[in-house]
Amino acid sequence: MSLFGIKEQSEIRDLKAQLEQLRETVAEKSAEFEQKSSELDAKRKKLEEEREELKKIIPPESFELGDLKKEVSSQKDLLKKLRTESKDLSQKIAASKKELVEVSDAVQLQDFGLYTPHYNLMHADEYKAKMMEIRALQKDMVRNGSAVTGSQTWTVNGNASKGKKMVADMQKLLLRAFNAECDDVIEHVKYNNVETAEKRITSSQEAITKLGTIMGVSIVPSYYRLKLEELYLAFEYAQKKQEEKEEQREARAQMREEAKLTREIEEARKKLEKEQQHYNNALAKVNAQLDAASEEDRAAIEEKKSIIESQLQKIDKEFADVDYRQANQRAGYVYIISNIGAFGENVYKIGMTRRLDPQDRVDELGDASVPFNFDVHAMIFSDDAPKLEAALHNAFADRKLNFVNQRREFFNVTLEEIKKVVKENFDKSVEFVELAPAQQYRESILLRKKAHQQDS
Repeated sequence: MSLFGIKEQSEIRDLKAQLEQLRETVAEKSAEFEQKSSELDAKRKKLEEEREELKKIIPPESFELGDLKKEVSSQKDLLKKLRTESKDLSQKIAASKKELVEVSDAVQLQDFGLYTPHYNLMHADEYKAKMMEIRALQKDMVRNGSAVTGSQTWTVNGNASKGKKMVADMQKLLLRAFNAECDDVIEHVKYNNVETAEKRITSSQEAITKLGTIMGVSIVPSYYRLKLEELYLAFEYAQKKQEEKEEQREARAQMREEAKLTREIEEARKKLEKEQQHYNNALAKVNAQLDAASEEDRAAIEEKKSIIESQLQKIDKEFADVDYRQANQRAGYVYIISNIGAFGENVYKIGMTRRLDPQDRVDELGDASVPFNFDVHAMIFSDDAPKLEAALHNAFADRKLNFVNQRREFFNVTLEEIKKVVKENFDKSVEFVELAPAQQYRESILLRKKAHQQDS
């Protein structure tokens, strides 16, 4: 969101074009300085070579001593002058390069540091409100003329009024140039260029101060600091928005999991009710047969009845399990899975699901986003699955692969370390699959070797 209107935005774009032209001019002058410096060095070297050649071909006695001293002194003065000019040019080149704060993305990625937040607000809306507050302060300073300084004694042909207008025009021009540069920097700030963005704002403020030196025009420190505050807020606002998106995505995923569990429970209950009705009907028929059966047939019918009653007892138990899972919101499975083909050795995902069939969740994780299916090393049912999962996550908090997004559940640990924590927090009798089958991965290796052998 820009600080100025449509007309002013057009002027700002013109100013940005002028600034870009100035940068190109500086670059051209820098090249000229370097070329001239090289020419001076070459000239100095040539003079020294000529002097050495003169020493070789002209006998020293052919010169008068006074002439020789005069020539040497002249050569020394010329050499000193050339060195001074070369030094001045080098300084000008260095100063020109310093004004151009242009860093490639490749360099930024190699040289960015960890950003230390200036604000620790809870929600993105709070950052947005704070940013609006900062912009309002900027507008007030622009409106009351306190954003930029200017000489009060400047005159044009002895006319103080014209001098005041010229200073005001220069203030307006340079302030707009500074705002345009800041708007561009703030609009494109991201994690890998925030430090460079801060330097660009600082460099712009310093450059504008140099341009306005004659008229005493400069960006006041408080306005410059407000621009830096806006930069920090814009960056942290974007980060917080991304963080909230991740949280919302996680919440939606959790809701989908709960919905799937609800459907599974409903489907399981309907299936059990159907089976129960089937066996109840069968039991009724058997009981009717018993009433009319002879002693000879009674034993076989009793055996059949016993089987049916056993099935009904099993169904009752399954009903109880379904009821328990529906009532107990913390009951579920903690799974330990790996994917050697995708992540390598000793990388495990430790997660939790409340699905009636936890393998369904594992199969979903092994979709097209990874090249191979996950292998299950342990599937642990717990009355308090979140507690067990949290214990494992806390134990290996410093071993997470992703330190930025804490909701990612991949850890660089050994299976023995996981076993130890599980036994300390849950059950010592939990069985683990030591070696990951990684069938598709291992078959792919063999097929790749076979293909290479055929090619050779």
